[in-house]
Amino acid sequence: MTGPGDRRWFQGAILLMLAGMLLAPLPARGQDDEFVPDDEFVPEQESAPAGDTADFQAIDDLLALDEEVLSDPGTYSYDPGARRDPFRSLLIRNDPNTQDEERPEGPAGMLIDEIAVQGVFILPEGPVAQIQSASQETSFLLRPGDQLWDGDVVRITLDEVVFKQTLNDPTALKPFREVVKRLNPQ
Repeated sequence: MTGPGDRRWFQGAILLMLAGMLLAPLPARGQDDEFVPDDEFVPEQESAPAGDTADFQAIDDLLALDEEVLSDPGTYSYDPGARRDPFRSLLIRNDPNTQDEERPEGPAGMLIDEIAVQGVFILPEGPVAQIQSASQETSFLLRPGDQLWDGDVVRITLDEVVFKQTLNDPTALKPFREVVKRLNPQ
């Protein structure tokens, strides 16, 4: 149910709209303008200065060149170096197992997650750990500071080897994590 106040408000809004339409400025017309019916209206072509056509041709040439470059997939390449590639998604993790390059032989080509500690020896030169990969039958000796495919050896104690594994995860707070491999896992 509407009251008299609502009706007055509505009438006032209508009057304001009509007044605004009547008081709106009309476009200025010259004295030589004549009325042309809609069915006979043909827009006039403005003549462009001679320099403008050359500019339009240059723009068309640049656009054609851009399309040619974008259509050829082998023209553009990006080398991120040691930085993260800004064109790769942050949501997709880069697994070292799926990398394209081949891993070298020996401990330098092993992943920390693939190895098992077989033994630890304390020598006069320092501790040495004997490791073996599940995919290889040979075992290797590691010392603190030795490099593996995805990290390096931090320290060796009598019952464990501590690794610093490099993470290739842009969402991680630290670019590495500490992995401990025990001599006799239980």
